[in-house]
Order: sequence, then C-alpha cells, then structure tokens
Amino acid sequence: MRRALAALLLAFASTWACGQASEVARPDPVTEQRLKDLAEELRCLVCQNQTIADSNATLALDLRNQIREQIRAGRSDDQIRAYMVERYGDFVLYKPPFKASTAILWLAPAILLAIGALVFWTVVKRRRLNAPAPQEDPRRRAQIEALLEPTSSKSRD
Repeated sequence: MRRALAALLLAFASTWACGQASEVARPDPVTEQRLKDLAEELRCLVCQNQTIADSNATLALDLRNQIREQIRAGRSDDQIRAYMVERYGDFVLYKPPFKASTAILWLAPAILLAIGALVFWTVVKRRRLNAPAPQEDPRRRAQIEALLEPTSSKSRD
C-alpha cells in the first residue's frame, strides 16, 4: 500500500514539475509581460478566487500556454480576451462587463445593502414606538436627591 502511494505521489510530482518546466522554457520578456497582464484579468476556472496568473492548477497552466501561443501568433489583447470569453463565458473575466446577464453580479451588493438598511431602520423605529414611557417613582426620586445632596452639610453636624 505504501509503495503504491509513493509511486502515485512520485508520478504526480513529476507530472507537475514537467508542466511547470514547459511553461517557462526560453521566455520572451515582452511576451511574458503581456501574458502576465492578461492573466491578471482572467479567472482560474478551477480555483475561482484566483487569477490564472496566481493559480498553480493544471487548467491555469494550459490557459497561460494558450495565451502565450496567441500572443506569438500576433493576436491583440482584445482578441485574446474575446477568444477566452467565447470559449469559457463571461465568468472567465475577473471583472465581468455590466450587461443583462451579469447585472445581478454588479447590483446585488447595493441591493442587499439597501435591504439591510431598510430592515435596520424599521426595527429601530418599531422599538422606539413600542418602548414604554419612563414613569417617575417619587420614592426613587427622593433617594436620588438624597444621594446628590452636598455632603458638606452632614459633616458639619
């Protein structure tokens, strides 16, 4: 069992290392900078909370290699973005555009904040209306006044 697990881990490690090595073989600085800029704008479809520039997932590596190939083929940044959106949908963009299909993504935070403020205001208003009026107790008032009397008159006696 241990040998099988060790073999599996070794196979995984060698596959990962080979994938990483193939990505950075003889990098062109201009291509790599464009790749980095584009990769910062695209979401990793596996990780979902990382850009493909930050992700170590195999799919992110594949996407970076696709971008690199398209840069070498002479495609513009807009053409590369359009290709990725056509293939993976608006979800691949880390900042999706505002349109009918993504409106809920952009408007939901503001709507939820407005609903929360409305609920808070309603609860506070109801509590103020339902709060009992303070009633004055003459005995309690006498006790408070006795405590507030200057102590200097008692010390002279």
